[in-house]
Amino acid sequence: MLFSFYFLFLPPPPTDGLMRTEGAITNCLRAGESCTNDPSCSSKFRTLRQCIVGNGANKLGPGAKTQCRNAVTALLSSPLYNCKCKRGMKKEENCLSIYWSIHQTLMQGMNVADSSPYESSSRGFDYARLASITAGSEVGITKVNRCLDAAKSCNVDEKCQKLRTNYVSICIQLTTKSTCNRSKCHKALRKFFDRVPPEYTHELLFCSCDDTACAERRKQTIVPTCSYEAKEKQNCLTLLETCKDDYVCRSRLVDFQYNCQPSLQSANGCMKEDYAACLHSYTGIIGSHITPNYVDNSTLSIAPWCSCSGTGNQQEDCENFLNLFTDNICLRNAIVTFGNGTNLTVAPNPPTLPTSDTHKLQQVCSSAVPTSKGNLLKQLLPTEDVSDGRIWKDSTHSSSSEASFQVPHFHSYWLFWRWISLLLTVAFPVLM
Repeated sequence: MLFSFYFLFLPPPPTDGLMRTEGAITNCLRAGESCTNDPSCSSKFRTLRQCIVGNGANKLGPGAKTQCRNAVTALLSSPLYNCKCKRGMKKEENCLSIYWSIHQTLMQGMNVADSSPYESSSRGFDYARLASITAGSEVGITKVNRCLDAAKSCNVDEKCQKLRTNYVSICIQLTTKSTCNRSKCHKALRKFFDRVPPEYTHELLFCSCDDTACAERRKQTIVPTCSYEAKEKQNCLTLLETCKDDYVCRSRLVDFQYNCQPSLQSANGCMKEDYAACLHSYTGIIGSHITPNYVDNSTLSIAPWCSCSGTGNQQEDCENFLNLFTDNICLRNAIVTFGNGTNLTVAPNPPTLPTSDTHKLQQVCSSAVPTSKGNLLKQLLPTEDVSDGRIWKDSTHSSSSEASFQVPHFHSYWLFWRWISLLLTVAFPVLM
């Protein structure tokens, strides 16, 4: 488990005057205001804050453990317990601080991905609107650059075009030390992916490619030279600790774990069986400390910019974190299915290699593609193809990596082995 917190074995919630929510989910900021206006709730919440911040519990005296336990028990029946936050909302960090005040106290040795700090935001995708834009480019042309078409459709939408231009201009701007301002770049990226409808953001980030020019454009979507790459790769566990100390990053990661939990028993590889929610959660961690991206322009391999070298006896923990991106059947299937333009909520399960084999085939590319500031603007913001000889011109030749972007069409073969796998799971549950 990536996160572990204090777990308290608690009796049933009391009915000592605190407001009951009867399972209703409320905004954590509003829940905090309601608690502040309730003397009993306010007192318990102040006690809880002391319990979890540094050595604050020492100020409570010899009975600190009992007081902390009683505070948590009482708050289970307050609006705070069921509250959630909305991704990209105003005062998001304040909202999340209230959420974690309760939840990091409750959980120890439990999978935090059993719930998400955020309200459910799974939405349908308006493929028809994009189809009207891309259809014209397909007439009489044998090869289509889907990522270029995605850029065109974004430029048609005022909000998408404005926020995309904003983050690109911020991320390519160099400081006096000839480096970019990564913090501002990340903030602009979060604003783009939080506010622009997914039918535009997802088309830019998960567009299907069958040549390296298209895939390189997809890789450059988040301006990786600023938002993603660095001179050296940090240890992944160090990066994870930095993320855990930041309310927004921690929450985005937990939301990603929650919505992209892989499952070999699920029909589509996802525990929640909702590709749209998985992709939406993935875009949420772009612009955070653990921003992931495509590692090359020939596969769908994705990873944060970190490595597990030198982790010693924590090697397994490090690989477990890295595998959330590099060996996640749910995430990969969601991306492939979106690229095929099929329904994200009731998608068929594309055949995939067994988890162990998939992990062996992941490729991590540590070399960055040199890109000048002027060329990057042309790569990210054009509305039409540039001249011959430029990297963004559509290739008329099939790439050798085309198979990396296609779903095999041997469903009967896969269903047979799926049936055999399920029989083995029932017959030998311990071995499986």
